Amino acid sequence: MKKSTQPEHPGIRRRTVRKTSREVQRSKQEQPATRDQILEDHWNPSEFKVPPAEGKTRFHDFDFPDPLLHAVYDLGFAYCTPIQAEILPSTLSGRDAFGRAQTGTGKTAAFLITVINRLLNNPMPDQRKSGAPRVLIIAPTRELVLQISEEARQLTKYCGIVTISIFGGMDYSKQKKLLAGGLVDIVVATPGRLLDFSHRRDISLNKVEMLVIDEADRMMDMGFIPDVRKIIYSTPPREKRQTMLFSATLTEDITRLALSWTINPVTVEIDPEQVAVNTVDQIIYIVTAREKFALLLNIIIRQELKSVLIFCNRRDEVSRLAGMLTQYGIHCAELSGDVHQKKRIERLDAFKSGKLRALVATDVAARGIHVEGMDHVINFTLPHDPEDYVHRIGRTGRAGAAGTSISFADEEDAFYIPAIESFMGRHLDCIEPDDAWLILPEPVEIKKKRIRRRRRPVKGQAG
Repeated sequence: MKKSTQPEHPGIRRRTVRKTSREVQRSKQEQPATRDQILEDHWNPSEFKVPPAEGKTRFHDFDFPDPLLHAVYDLGFAYCTPIQAEILPSTLSGRDAFGRAQTGTGKTAAFLITVINRLLNNPMPDQRKSGAPRVLIIAPTRELVLQISEEARQLTKYCGIVTISIFGGMDYSKQKKLLAGGLVDIVVATPGRLLDFSHRRDISLNKVEMLVIDEADRMMDMGFIPDVRKIIYSTPPREKRQTMLFSATLTEDITRLALSWTINPVTVEIDPEQVAVNTVDQIIYIVTAREKFALLLNIIIRQELKSVLIFCNRRDEVSRLAGMLTQYGIHCAELSGDVHQKKRIERLDAFKSGKLRALVATDVAARGIHVEGMDHVINFTLPHDPEDYVHRIGRTGRAGAAGTSISFADEEDAFYIPAIESFMGRHLDCIEPDDAWLILPEPVEIKKKRIRRRRRPVKGQAG
């Protein structure tokens, strides 16, 4: 492993560069391949070479159709994550599934691979109606819907499978036009907007063969379960569909719902520490509230971070911090509930494409964010809920890739560290930054004003 050529983190004399396992550039809005294009695809599975490894499951070990395996190859996947290795043998055989798994475990790819494999192995005649998906995936937030849809498009790029996203905050007629424009295989939707489409008969759910309910606990917290029930009643009975349900927590209520919506499901539980501890380098700096911004700025500048997600607990903190970073020349944007949905999507796209260096967000607004190559998450303020901490740092170090989480613990936030340690079952080392990293540089705006300032001529004299 090579030594880092970048400046060191404050308080740490030596670090190493950890490269992610996925370095393949992806296109954001790829159209599904046509059947003719698929037939012309001469990719050979022999190009996908992954040696057997003890205790690891390869994607080669499953009999996937070549178009799906080709997409897996393009994404740089080699070995399955724990949840994929444990759940795929059952779900690929058609069994229902019930899993406790958080973001960053690879669960999205697990259920999408199951879905795509079934669609490819069981093609339906083209005479089926438009607006009648074969697969329905329900998620609680618009951001998560977009993330799942994007991952679905990447995995189906050679498959001729059509995926459509349905969520509120966007033009209804445009989404309706997409549904009515031809055959659709996969619909990823938020409950409220999906019910609107169902009530207006712009979508038909009676042909759904596979149903996926993601982040069921969050849907319960947001009050969506009554809507989800109505949606499920619009699909075929559980005996005639395959159902997969995932939740970050397994409460008694969630378990009861899962058992009523599934039949003899395979149950998989992935502990939070498998997400956070094994793949993310966690750094906590002890600072005062006044020192936090200077430290944040120096980390971004001296470490030359190109893509960093910064968390705050409140909307007003997000707005204030984004404004301060802008003053110092950091191209950033805020992501919170105060930002209109269209702008949130635009800002997220700009961040993913590298046009924004930093994104300052609240927990709810950042739910579902998945950015390839983002190896730093910074907690400007520590969350009060330990589970939110795991969700935050899970934005990096995803699906086995390495990442770094940096947290600031001031006079108030330090009290939340023991609860986080208890939740993850491990001790977190806290360090003090070097004094040089606590010196605030001059704002860019003030520098510009000084450069632009000119001596004005005295009245009556020549200029």
